[in-house]
Amino acid sequence: MALDLFVVLIYAAGMLVLGYYGMRRAKTHEDYLVAGRNLGPSLYMGTMAATVLGGASTVGSVRLGYVHGISGFWLCAALGMGIIALNLFLAKPLLKLKVFTVTQVLEKRYNATARQASAVIMLAYALMIAVTSVLAIGTVLQVLFELPFWLSVVLGGGVVVVYSTIGGMWSLTLTDIVQFVIKTVGLMFILLPICLYRVGGWDQLVARLPAASFSFTSIGWETIITYFMIYFFGILIGQDIWQRVFTARDAKVARYAGTFAGLYCILYGLVCALIGMTAHVLLPELDNVNNAFAAIVKLSLPDGIRGLVIAAALAAMMSTASAALLAASTVLAEDLLPRLRGGKQSSLNINRLFTLLTGITVLGIALVVSDVISALTLAYNLLVGGMLIPLIGAIYWKRATTPGAITAMTLGFVTSLGFMLKDGLEANTPIYYSLGVSLLSFVVVSLLSRRPAATVVRAG
Repeated sequence: MALDLFVVLIYAAGMLVLGYYGMRRAKTHEDYLVAGRNLGPSLYMGTMAATVLGGASTVGSVRLGYVHGISGFWLCAALGMGIIALNLFLAKPLLKLKVFTVTQVLEKRYNATARQASAVIMLAYALMIAVTSVLAIGTVLQVLFELPFWLSVVLGGGVVVVYSTIGGMWSLTLTDIVQFVIKTVGLMFILLPICLYRVGGWDQLVARLPAASFSFTSIGWETIITYFMIYFFGILIGQDIWQRVFTARDAKVARYAGTFAGLYCILYGLVCALIGMTAHVLLPELDNVNNAFAAIVKLSLPDGIRGLVIAAALAAMMSTASAALLAASTVLAEDLLPRLRGGKQSSLNINRLFTLLTGITVLGIALVVSDVISALTLAYNLLVGGMLIPLIGAIYWKRATTPGAITAMTLGFVTSLGFMLKDGLEANTPIYYSLGVSLLSFVVVSLLSRRPAATVVRAG
């Protein structure tokens, strides 16, 4: 285990070194937030895939594979298909706008008040996405190295906060590429083959699991549809993902490299579900299924190799944590702070300060939340329930108005939160009712209010 710890420490040190190089490249406000809008295909594909596939996608999909079999891949599949749709249909018009945040698009279509209202929702979403991945980092370090949970969160999350703060998007891009390579090698080419070998091969896996484990729908159609309602649409409007789109050199890079990133996400989900299935065979009496990933790594791999796979898992979690952290601080600095400063725009130093403060907040929240998929579901329910309808309306409906958008955001957000409190985070009701209330209020209030003078933000 000492060798594993050494490998993980080397990995963490490497992330900090890359963060330093990112700091040297982040010379302007635009460099810090969107890497100068100049990423080519390789960097764009790697950073896009790394951003989406974090703690919930890795630890969560292994858990789903443990419980439901191969159909546990649907979480990552919904995310991957969302990435494909975003880059094929929305990237081109988004790149033309030359903005930094999702909420700036709403201001162009509605007004500054709509931007402020949506910024609050986006901030809540980004914070919880960051918390989700920091939680996953803490869980893995706790189980594998038997550290106190609080220390695991502070150490693992602290590395993310440091390199994100000093270099912004350039640090994230450089670390994402290394993280993309490490997690691909560690999970696809090391952990999965070894787990299958420990089980006795594919035939033995089939023989030792019920037939339902190999059905792509055993998780249930209701759950599959809900994943698409939450994660597919959430990807289409998430600040952490849009901020990656803004880094592309041009629309062609986004279209092709983004599509490959989405396909990679779907494959990643299949790999994680299969790892979970092997864990179910090798550890059938696991006390806490949330620890399935860490437990199978601890059981199956020798010293040193185990450290590499731990680093691969941490790579997945850190990439998403850093993306969400920068997204949250960008919303604060670009959307909310100027309102308090009389319209004065942020600077590079202000962006760094807010990233640091946001990171400290994320670490604090992670110490009091426990379930990675629940945290992810909370984030996407609030985002989709509050912002999907007004944002689509901003792009496609000429009759949409500012009162309609603000009403839809407010009621959708409150409805989603209310049903999560009433029925629990695992329930399907929050997303369905919040979207229904948001759509109805958006249409009714828009039709009852004065016709807008602004033009639609075109989608093509």
